[in-house]
Amino acid sequence: MERTLVIIKPDAINRGLVGEVIDRFERKGIKLVAMKMKHLDDKILEEHYSHLVDKPFFAGIKEFMQRAPSILIVLEGRKVVDVVRKLAGVTEGTEAMPGTIRGDFSLSVQNTIIHASDSQESAKKEVTRFFTEQEILDWDKIDMEVIYSDTEKE
Repeated sequence: MERTLVIIKPDAINRGLVGEVIDRFERKGIKLVAMKMKHLDDKILEEHYSHLVDKPFFAGIKEFMQRAPSILIVLEGRKVVDVVRKLAGVTEGTEAMPGTIRGDFSLSVQNTIIHASDSQESAKKEVTRFFTEQEILDWDKIDMEVIYSDTEKE
């Protein structure tokens, strides 16, 4: 099964949306395999947003991400990177479709409730950036029999 990283951002934490966000993934049938709450320091934010460090708006992103802790989660499932991206909606909150996380809760291009890995390659890098292998739990989700067909469980 594929894994992906989701960061529940400070705006979601301050607005009391953590349970709602996690609930959306759980109701879809996605397996939660790791979770922790953490203040993100300069070093990790500069690494995570390395493609934006030289942009004039990066200081604002860093300040926003350090206003409160973030919740980091690893999700696992079939085609989970794509599924989570669809549940998240497009990055620009005003353009995200109703029914998506951003479409229902964001009006911003920066304060977007969550970060979700954009590819399998990014997901692998991001998961290892924020979690050790020991922090990711292997466990049997009992409803897997009804979520996936026998050929989809690998």
